[in-house]
Amino acid sequence: MSDLFSLKGKTAVIMGGNSTLARAIAEGFAEHGAKIASVVMKMEYAADTEEQIRRIGGEIKSFVADVTDIPSIQRAADEIEEWTDSIDILLYAPGVNSSTPFLELEMEEWDKIMAVNLRGLVATNQIFAKKMIKQGTGGSIINISSVSSGPPLSKVFTYSASKAGTNNVTQYLARELAPYNIRVNAIIPGFFPAEQNRKILSEERIADIMRHTPVKRFGDPNELKGVCIWLASEKASSYVTGSLVRVDGGFGAMTI
Repeated sequence: MSDLFSLKGKTAVIMGGNSTLARAIAEGFAEHGAKIASVVMKMEYAADTEEQIRRIGGEIKSFVADVTDIPSIQRAADEIEEWTDSIDILLYAPGVNSSTPFLELEMEEWDKIMAVNLRGLVATNQIFAKKMIKQGTGGSIINISSVSSGPPLSKVFTYSASKAGTNNVTQYLARELAPYNIRVNAIIPGFFPAEQNRKILSEERIADIMRHTPVKRFGDPNELKGVCIWLASEKASSYVTGSLVRVDGGFGAMTI
């Protein structure tokens, strides 16, 4: 069974490697044998993730890219390709949120959120898919979506729209890349203590979330490890592509 989920000999690229959720997932990948290419916007953001991976005996190297700057993504991808034998797993985790009401929304803010959450995702998926195709050994792409992707959550209009786009892009690419043995799936996390969530969670908002979540608590980042290891493993999830996998404490199963 351990061989079924083994990632030994694999390289996992973690976009947004310094975020709370990405760091936990990177640790899970490393625990199962993958070496980690952590991509951060500034090198000073890399220390915590590097320390965490090395503490468990994992191999990691950090790279710099701004997902709103496509040439910088390409440079990081080229550097990763030079560093490792193969690029096997891609996790896209960067995200920007905002509680600006629709009628007050300026297009500058819309563009900023979409640049990170959707445009950056599309560019990153494309760049690394080309690397995987050139290698000819297949791969696994995992995009981080959200329970706001549909039906949308109140108070996060632009974020919800960007995550709906994430789902659509993921399913489109699953078909587009299947001939190359590249699987593309998305995780739909519920409410985890990510920094972007803390900024917009009032006590009233938290109470509303808990009423809608059957398990009555927030998720722990470590609870994303298992599903991501499963999706990353070519043996365990070889027939899984185009899936939107919920890890949300039952949030998506509820109405009122």
